[in-house]
Amino acid sequence: MSKVLIIGAGGVGGVVTHKCAQVADVFSEIVLASRNEDKCKAIAAQIDRPIRTAQVDADNVAELVALLEKEKPFMVINVALPYQDLTIMDACLETGVHYLDTANYEPPDTAKFEYKWQWAYQDKFKQAGLMALLGSGFDPGATNVFTAYTAKHYFDEIHYLDIIDVNGGDHGYKFATNFNPEINIREVSAPCRHFEDGQFVTTGPMSLQQRFTCPDGVGSYDIYRMYHEELESLTKHYPTLKKAQFWMSFSENYLKHLEVLVNVGMTGIEPVEFQGQQIVPIQFLKSLLPDPASLGPRTKGKTCIGTVLRGLKDGQEKTVYTYNICDHEACYAEVKSQAISYTTGVPAMIGAKMMIEGKWMQAGVWNIEQLDPDPFMDDMNRYGLPWHAIENPGFDLV
Repeated sequence: MSKVLIIGAGGVGGVVTHKCAQVADVFSEIVLASRNEDKCKAIAAQIDRPIRTAQVDADNVAELVALLEKEKPFMVINVALPYQDLTIMDACLETGVHYLDTANYEPPDTAKFEYKWQWAYQDKFKQAGLMALLGSGFDPGATNVFTAYTAKHYFDEIHYLDIIDVNGGDHGYKFATNFNPEINIREVSAPCRHFEDGQFVTTGPMSLQQRFTCPDGVGSYDIYRMYHEELESLTKHYPTLKKAQFWMSFSENYLKHLEVLVNVGMTGIEPVEFQGQQIVPIQFLKSLLPDPASLGPRTKGKTCIGTVLRGLKDGQEKTVYTYNICDHEACYAEVKSQAISYTTGVPAMIGAKMMIEGKWMQAGVWNIEQLDPDPFMDDMNRYGLPWHAIENPGFDLV
C-alpha cells in the first residue's frame, strides 16, 4: 500500500484518479494536484472515497518540491502536459520520489517528440535509487507492452511493426480533439517519420494513407501514417526490426478543418503580436475548442488500438495482431470519461501498480517495453482493457 500524487486534472487525470481509487489495497492514499484545484475537487467529488487535492504549478520546480516534501508520496503519476515532464522529474530527484508519465517530454517552442531529454536522466535516477517509468499510457504504453508480449510469446525474431490507432467515436462536434488540443494538433501536423532499413525516414505529414478494417464489427476507417514517440524506443530496444510505422485514423471532416487551420496559421507555435500582446496561435485555438474532458457524455462508438508484428518463429514467417477495443459509452458510465482518456489513464494506473507492488521496481529511467509484459497484460484484462491476439489475421499493410 502506498500514497501517490497525481499531477494533472484533465480527462486522463480524472481516469487515473478513478482507477487508482478502485484499487484501495495498492493505492492507500491519493492526492490530486493541478494548477486549477477546482478541477481536482470536481474529480474528487465523483469518487466514493477520500481524495485529497492541492494546487501546484507544474512548471515551477520549487512549488513541486514543496508539495512533494509536504505530502511525501511513494511516487508521482504525471499526467500534466509533456512540457512539464522535466520539471517534475527534477522535483522527484530532489525529494526522493519515484516517477511515471504517459508521454515523452517535448519543448514548448518546437514540435519535437524525442526521448533524449529524459533518457539523459538515467544516471541521476539510478544513483538516487529511484525509478522513472516513461510512456505508461496506451500509445505509447500499452502498444509497447503489446509489442513486448507478442515478441516474447509468439516470435523468435520480429522484423516488421505497425501500430494502428483507430478511434471510431463520434462526439457530434464539427471539430474537436479527443485529448489536449495543443498536443494533438502539434502531433498530427508534424512531419512523419517511420523507421526503415536502420534509420528514420521523413515524409510529409499524413502523406501515406490506407484503409483498415477493425475486428469485432468496429468498422473500416482511413488510417494515415504519422510519427509517434514509441517508434523511437521500440526500434532501439528491438534491433531486429527492419521497418516500424505508426498509423492513426482521421475522418475527412477532421482533416479538412485541420488543413484550413494550418493554412491560416492557427496551428503555429511561435508567438505573434496581437493588439500589443504576444499570443501563441495554437494556444488561442485551444481556448476556442471544446475541452476534451467534456466530450465523455457526447461520445458514442469504439476505439480499436493494437500492434501488428511480423517475424519468424521456428524459421517460419508469421503475423500476430494484438489489440484492444474500448467502448466510449461504457467508459463514461464507469469513470465519467470518453475512451481516449480511459485508454491512457488505465495503463498509467497499472504501471504505477507494477512499481508499487515491486514487479517492475528498479532504479533508473525505463521505457515500458523493457520490463516484463506479462503482469501488465494480466492487469489490462482485469481493470477494463481486455486484449486479444490473432495469429495470421489475413490482412496486409503497406
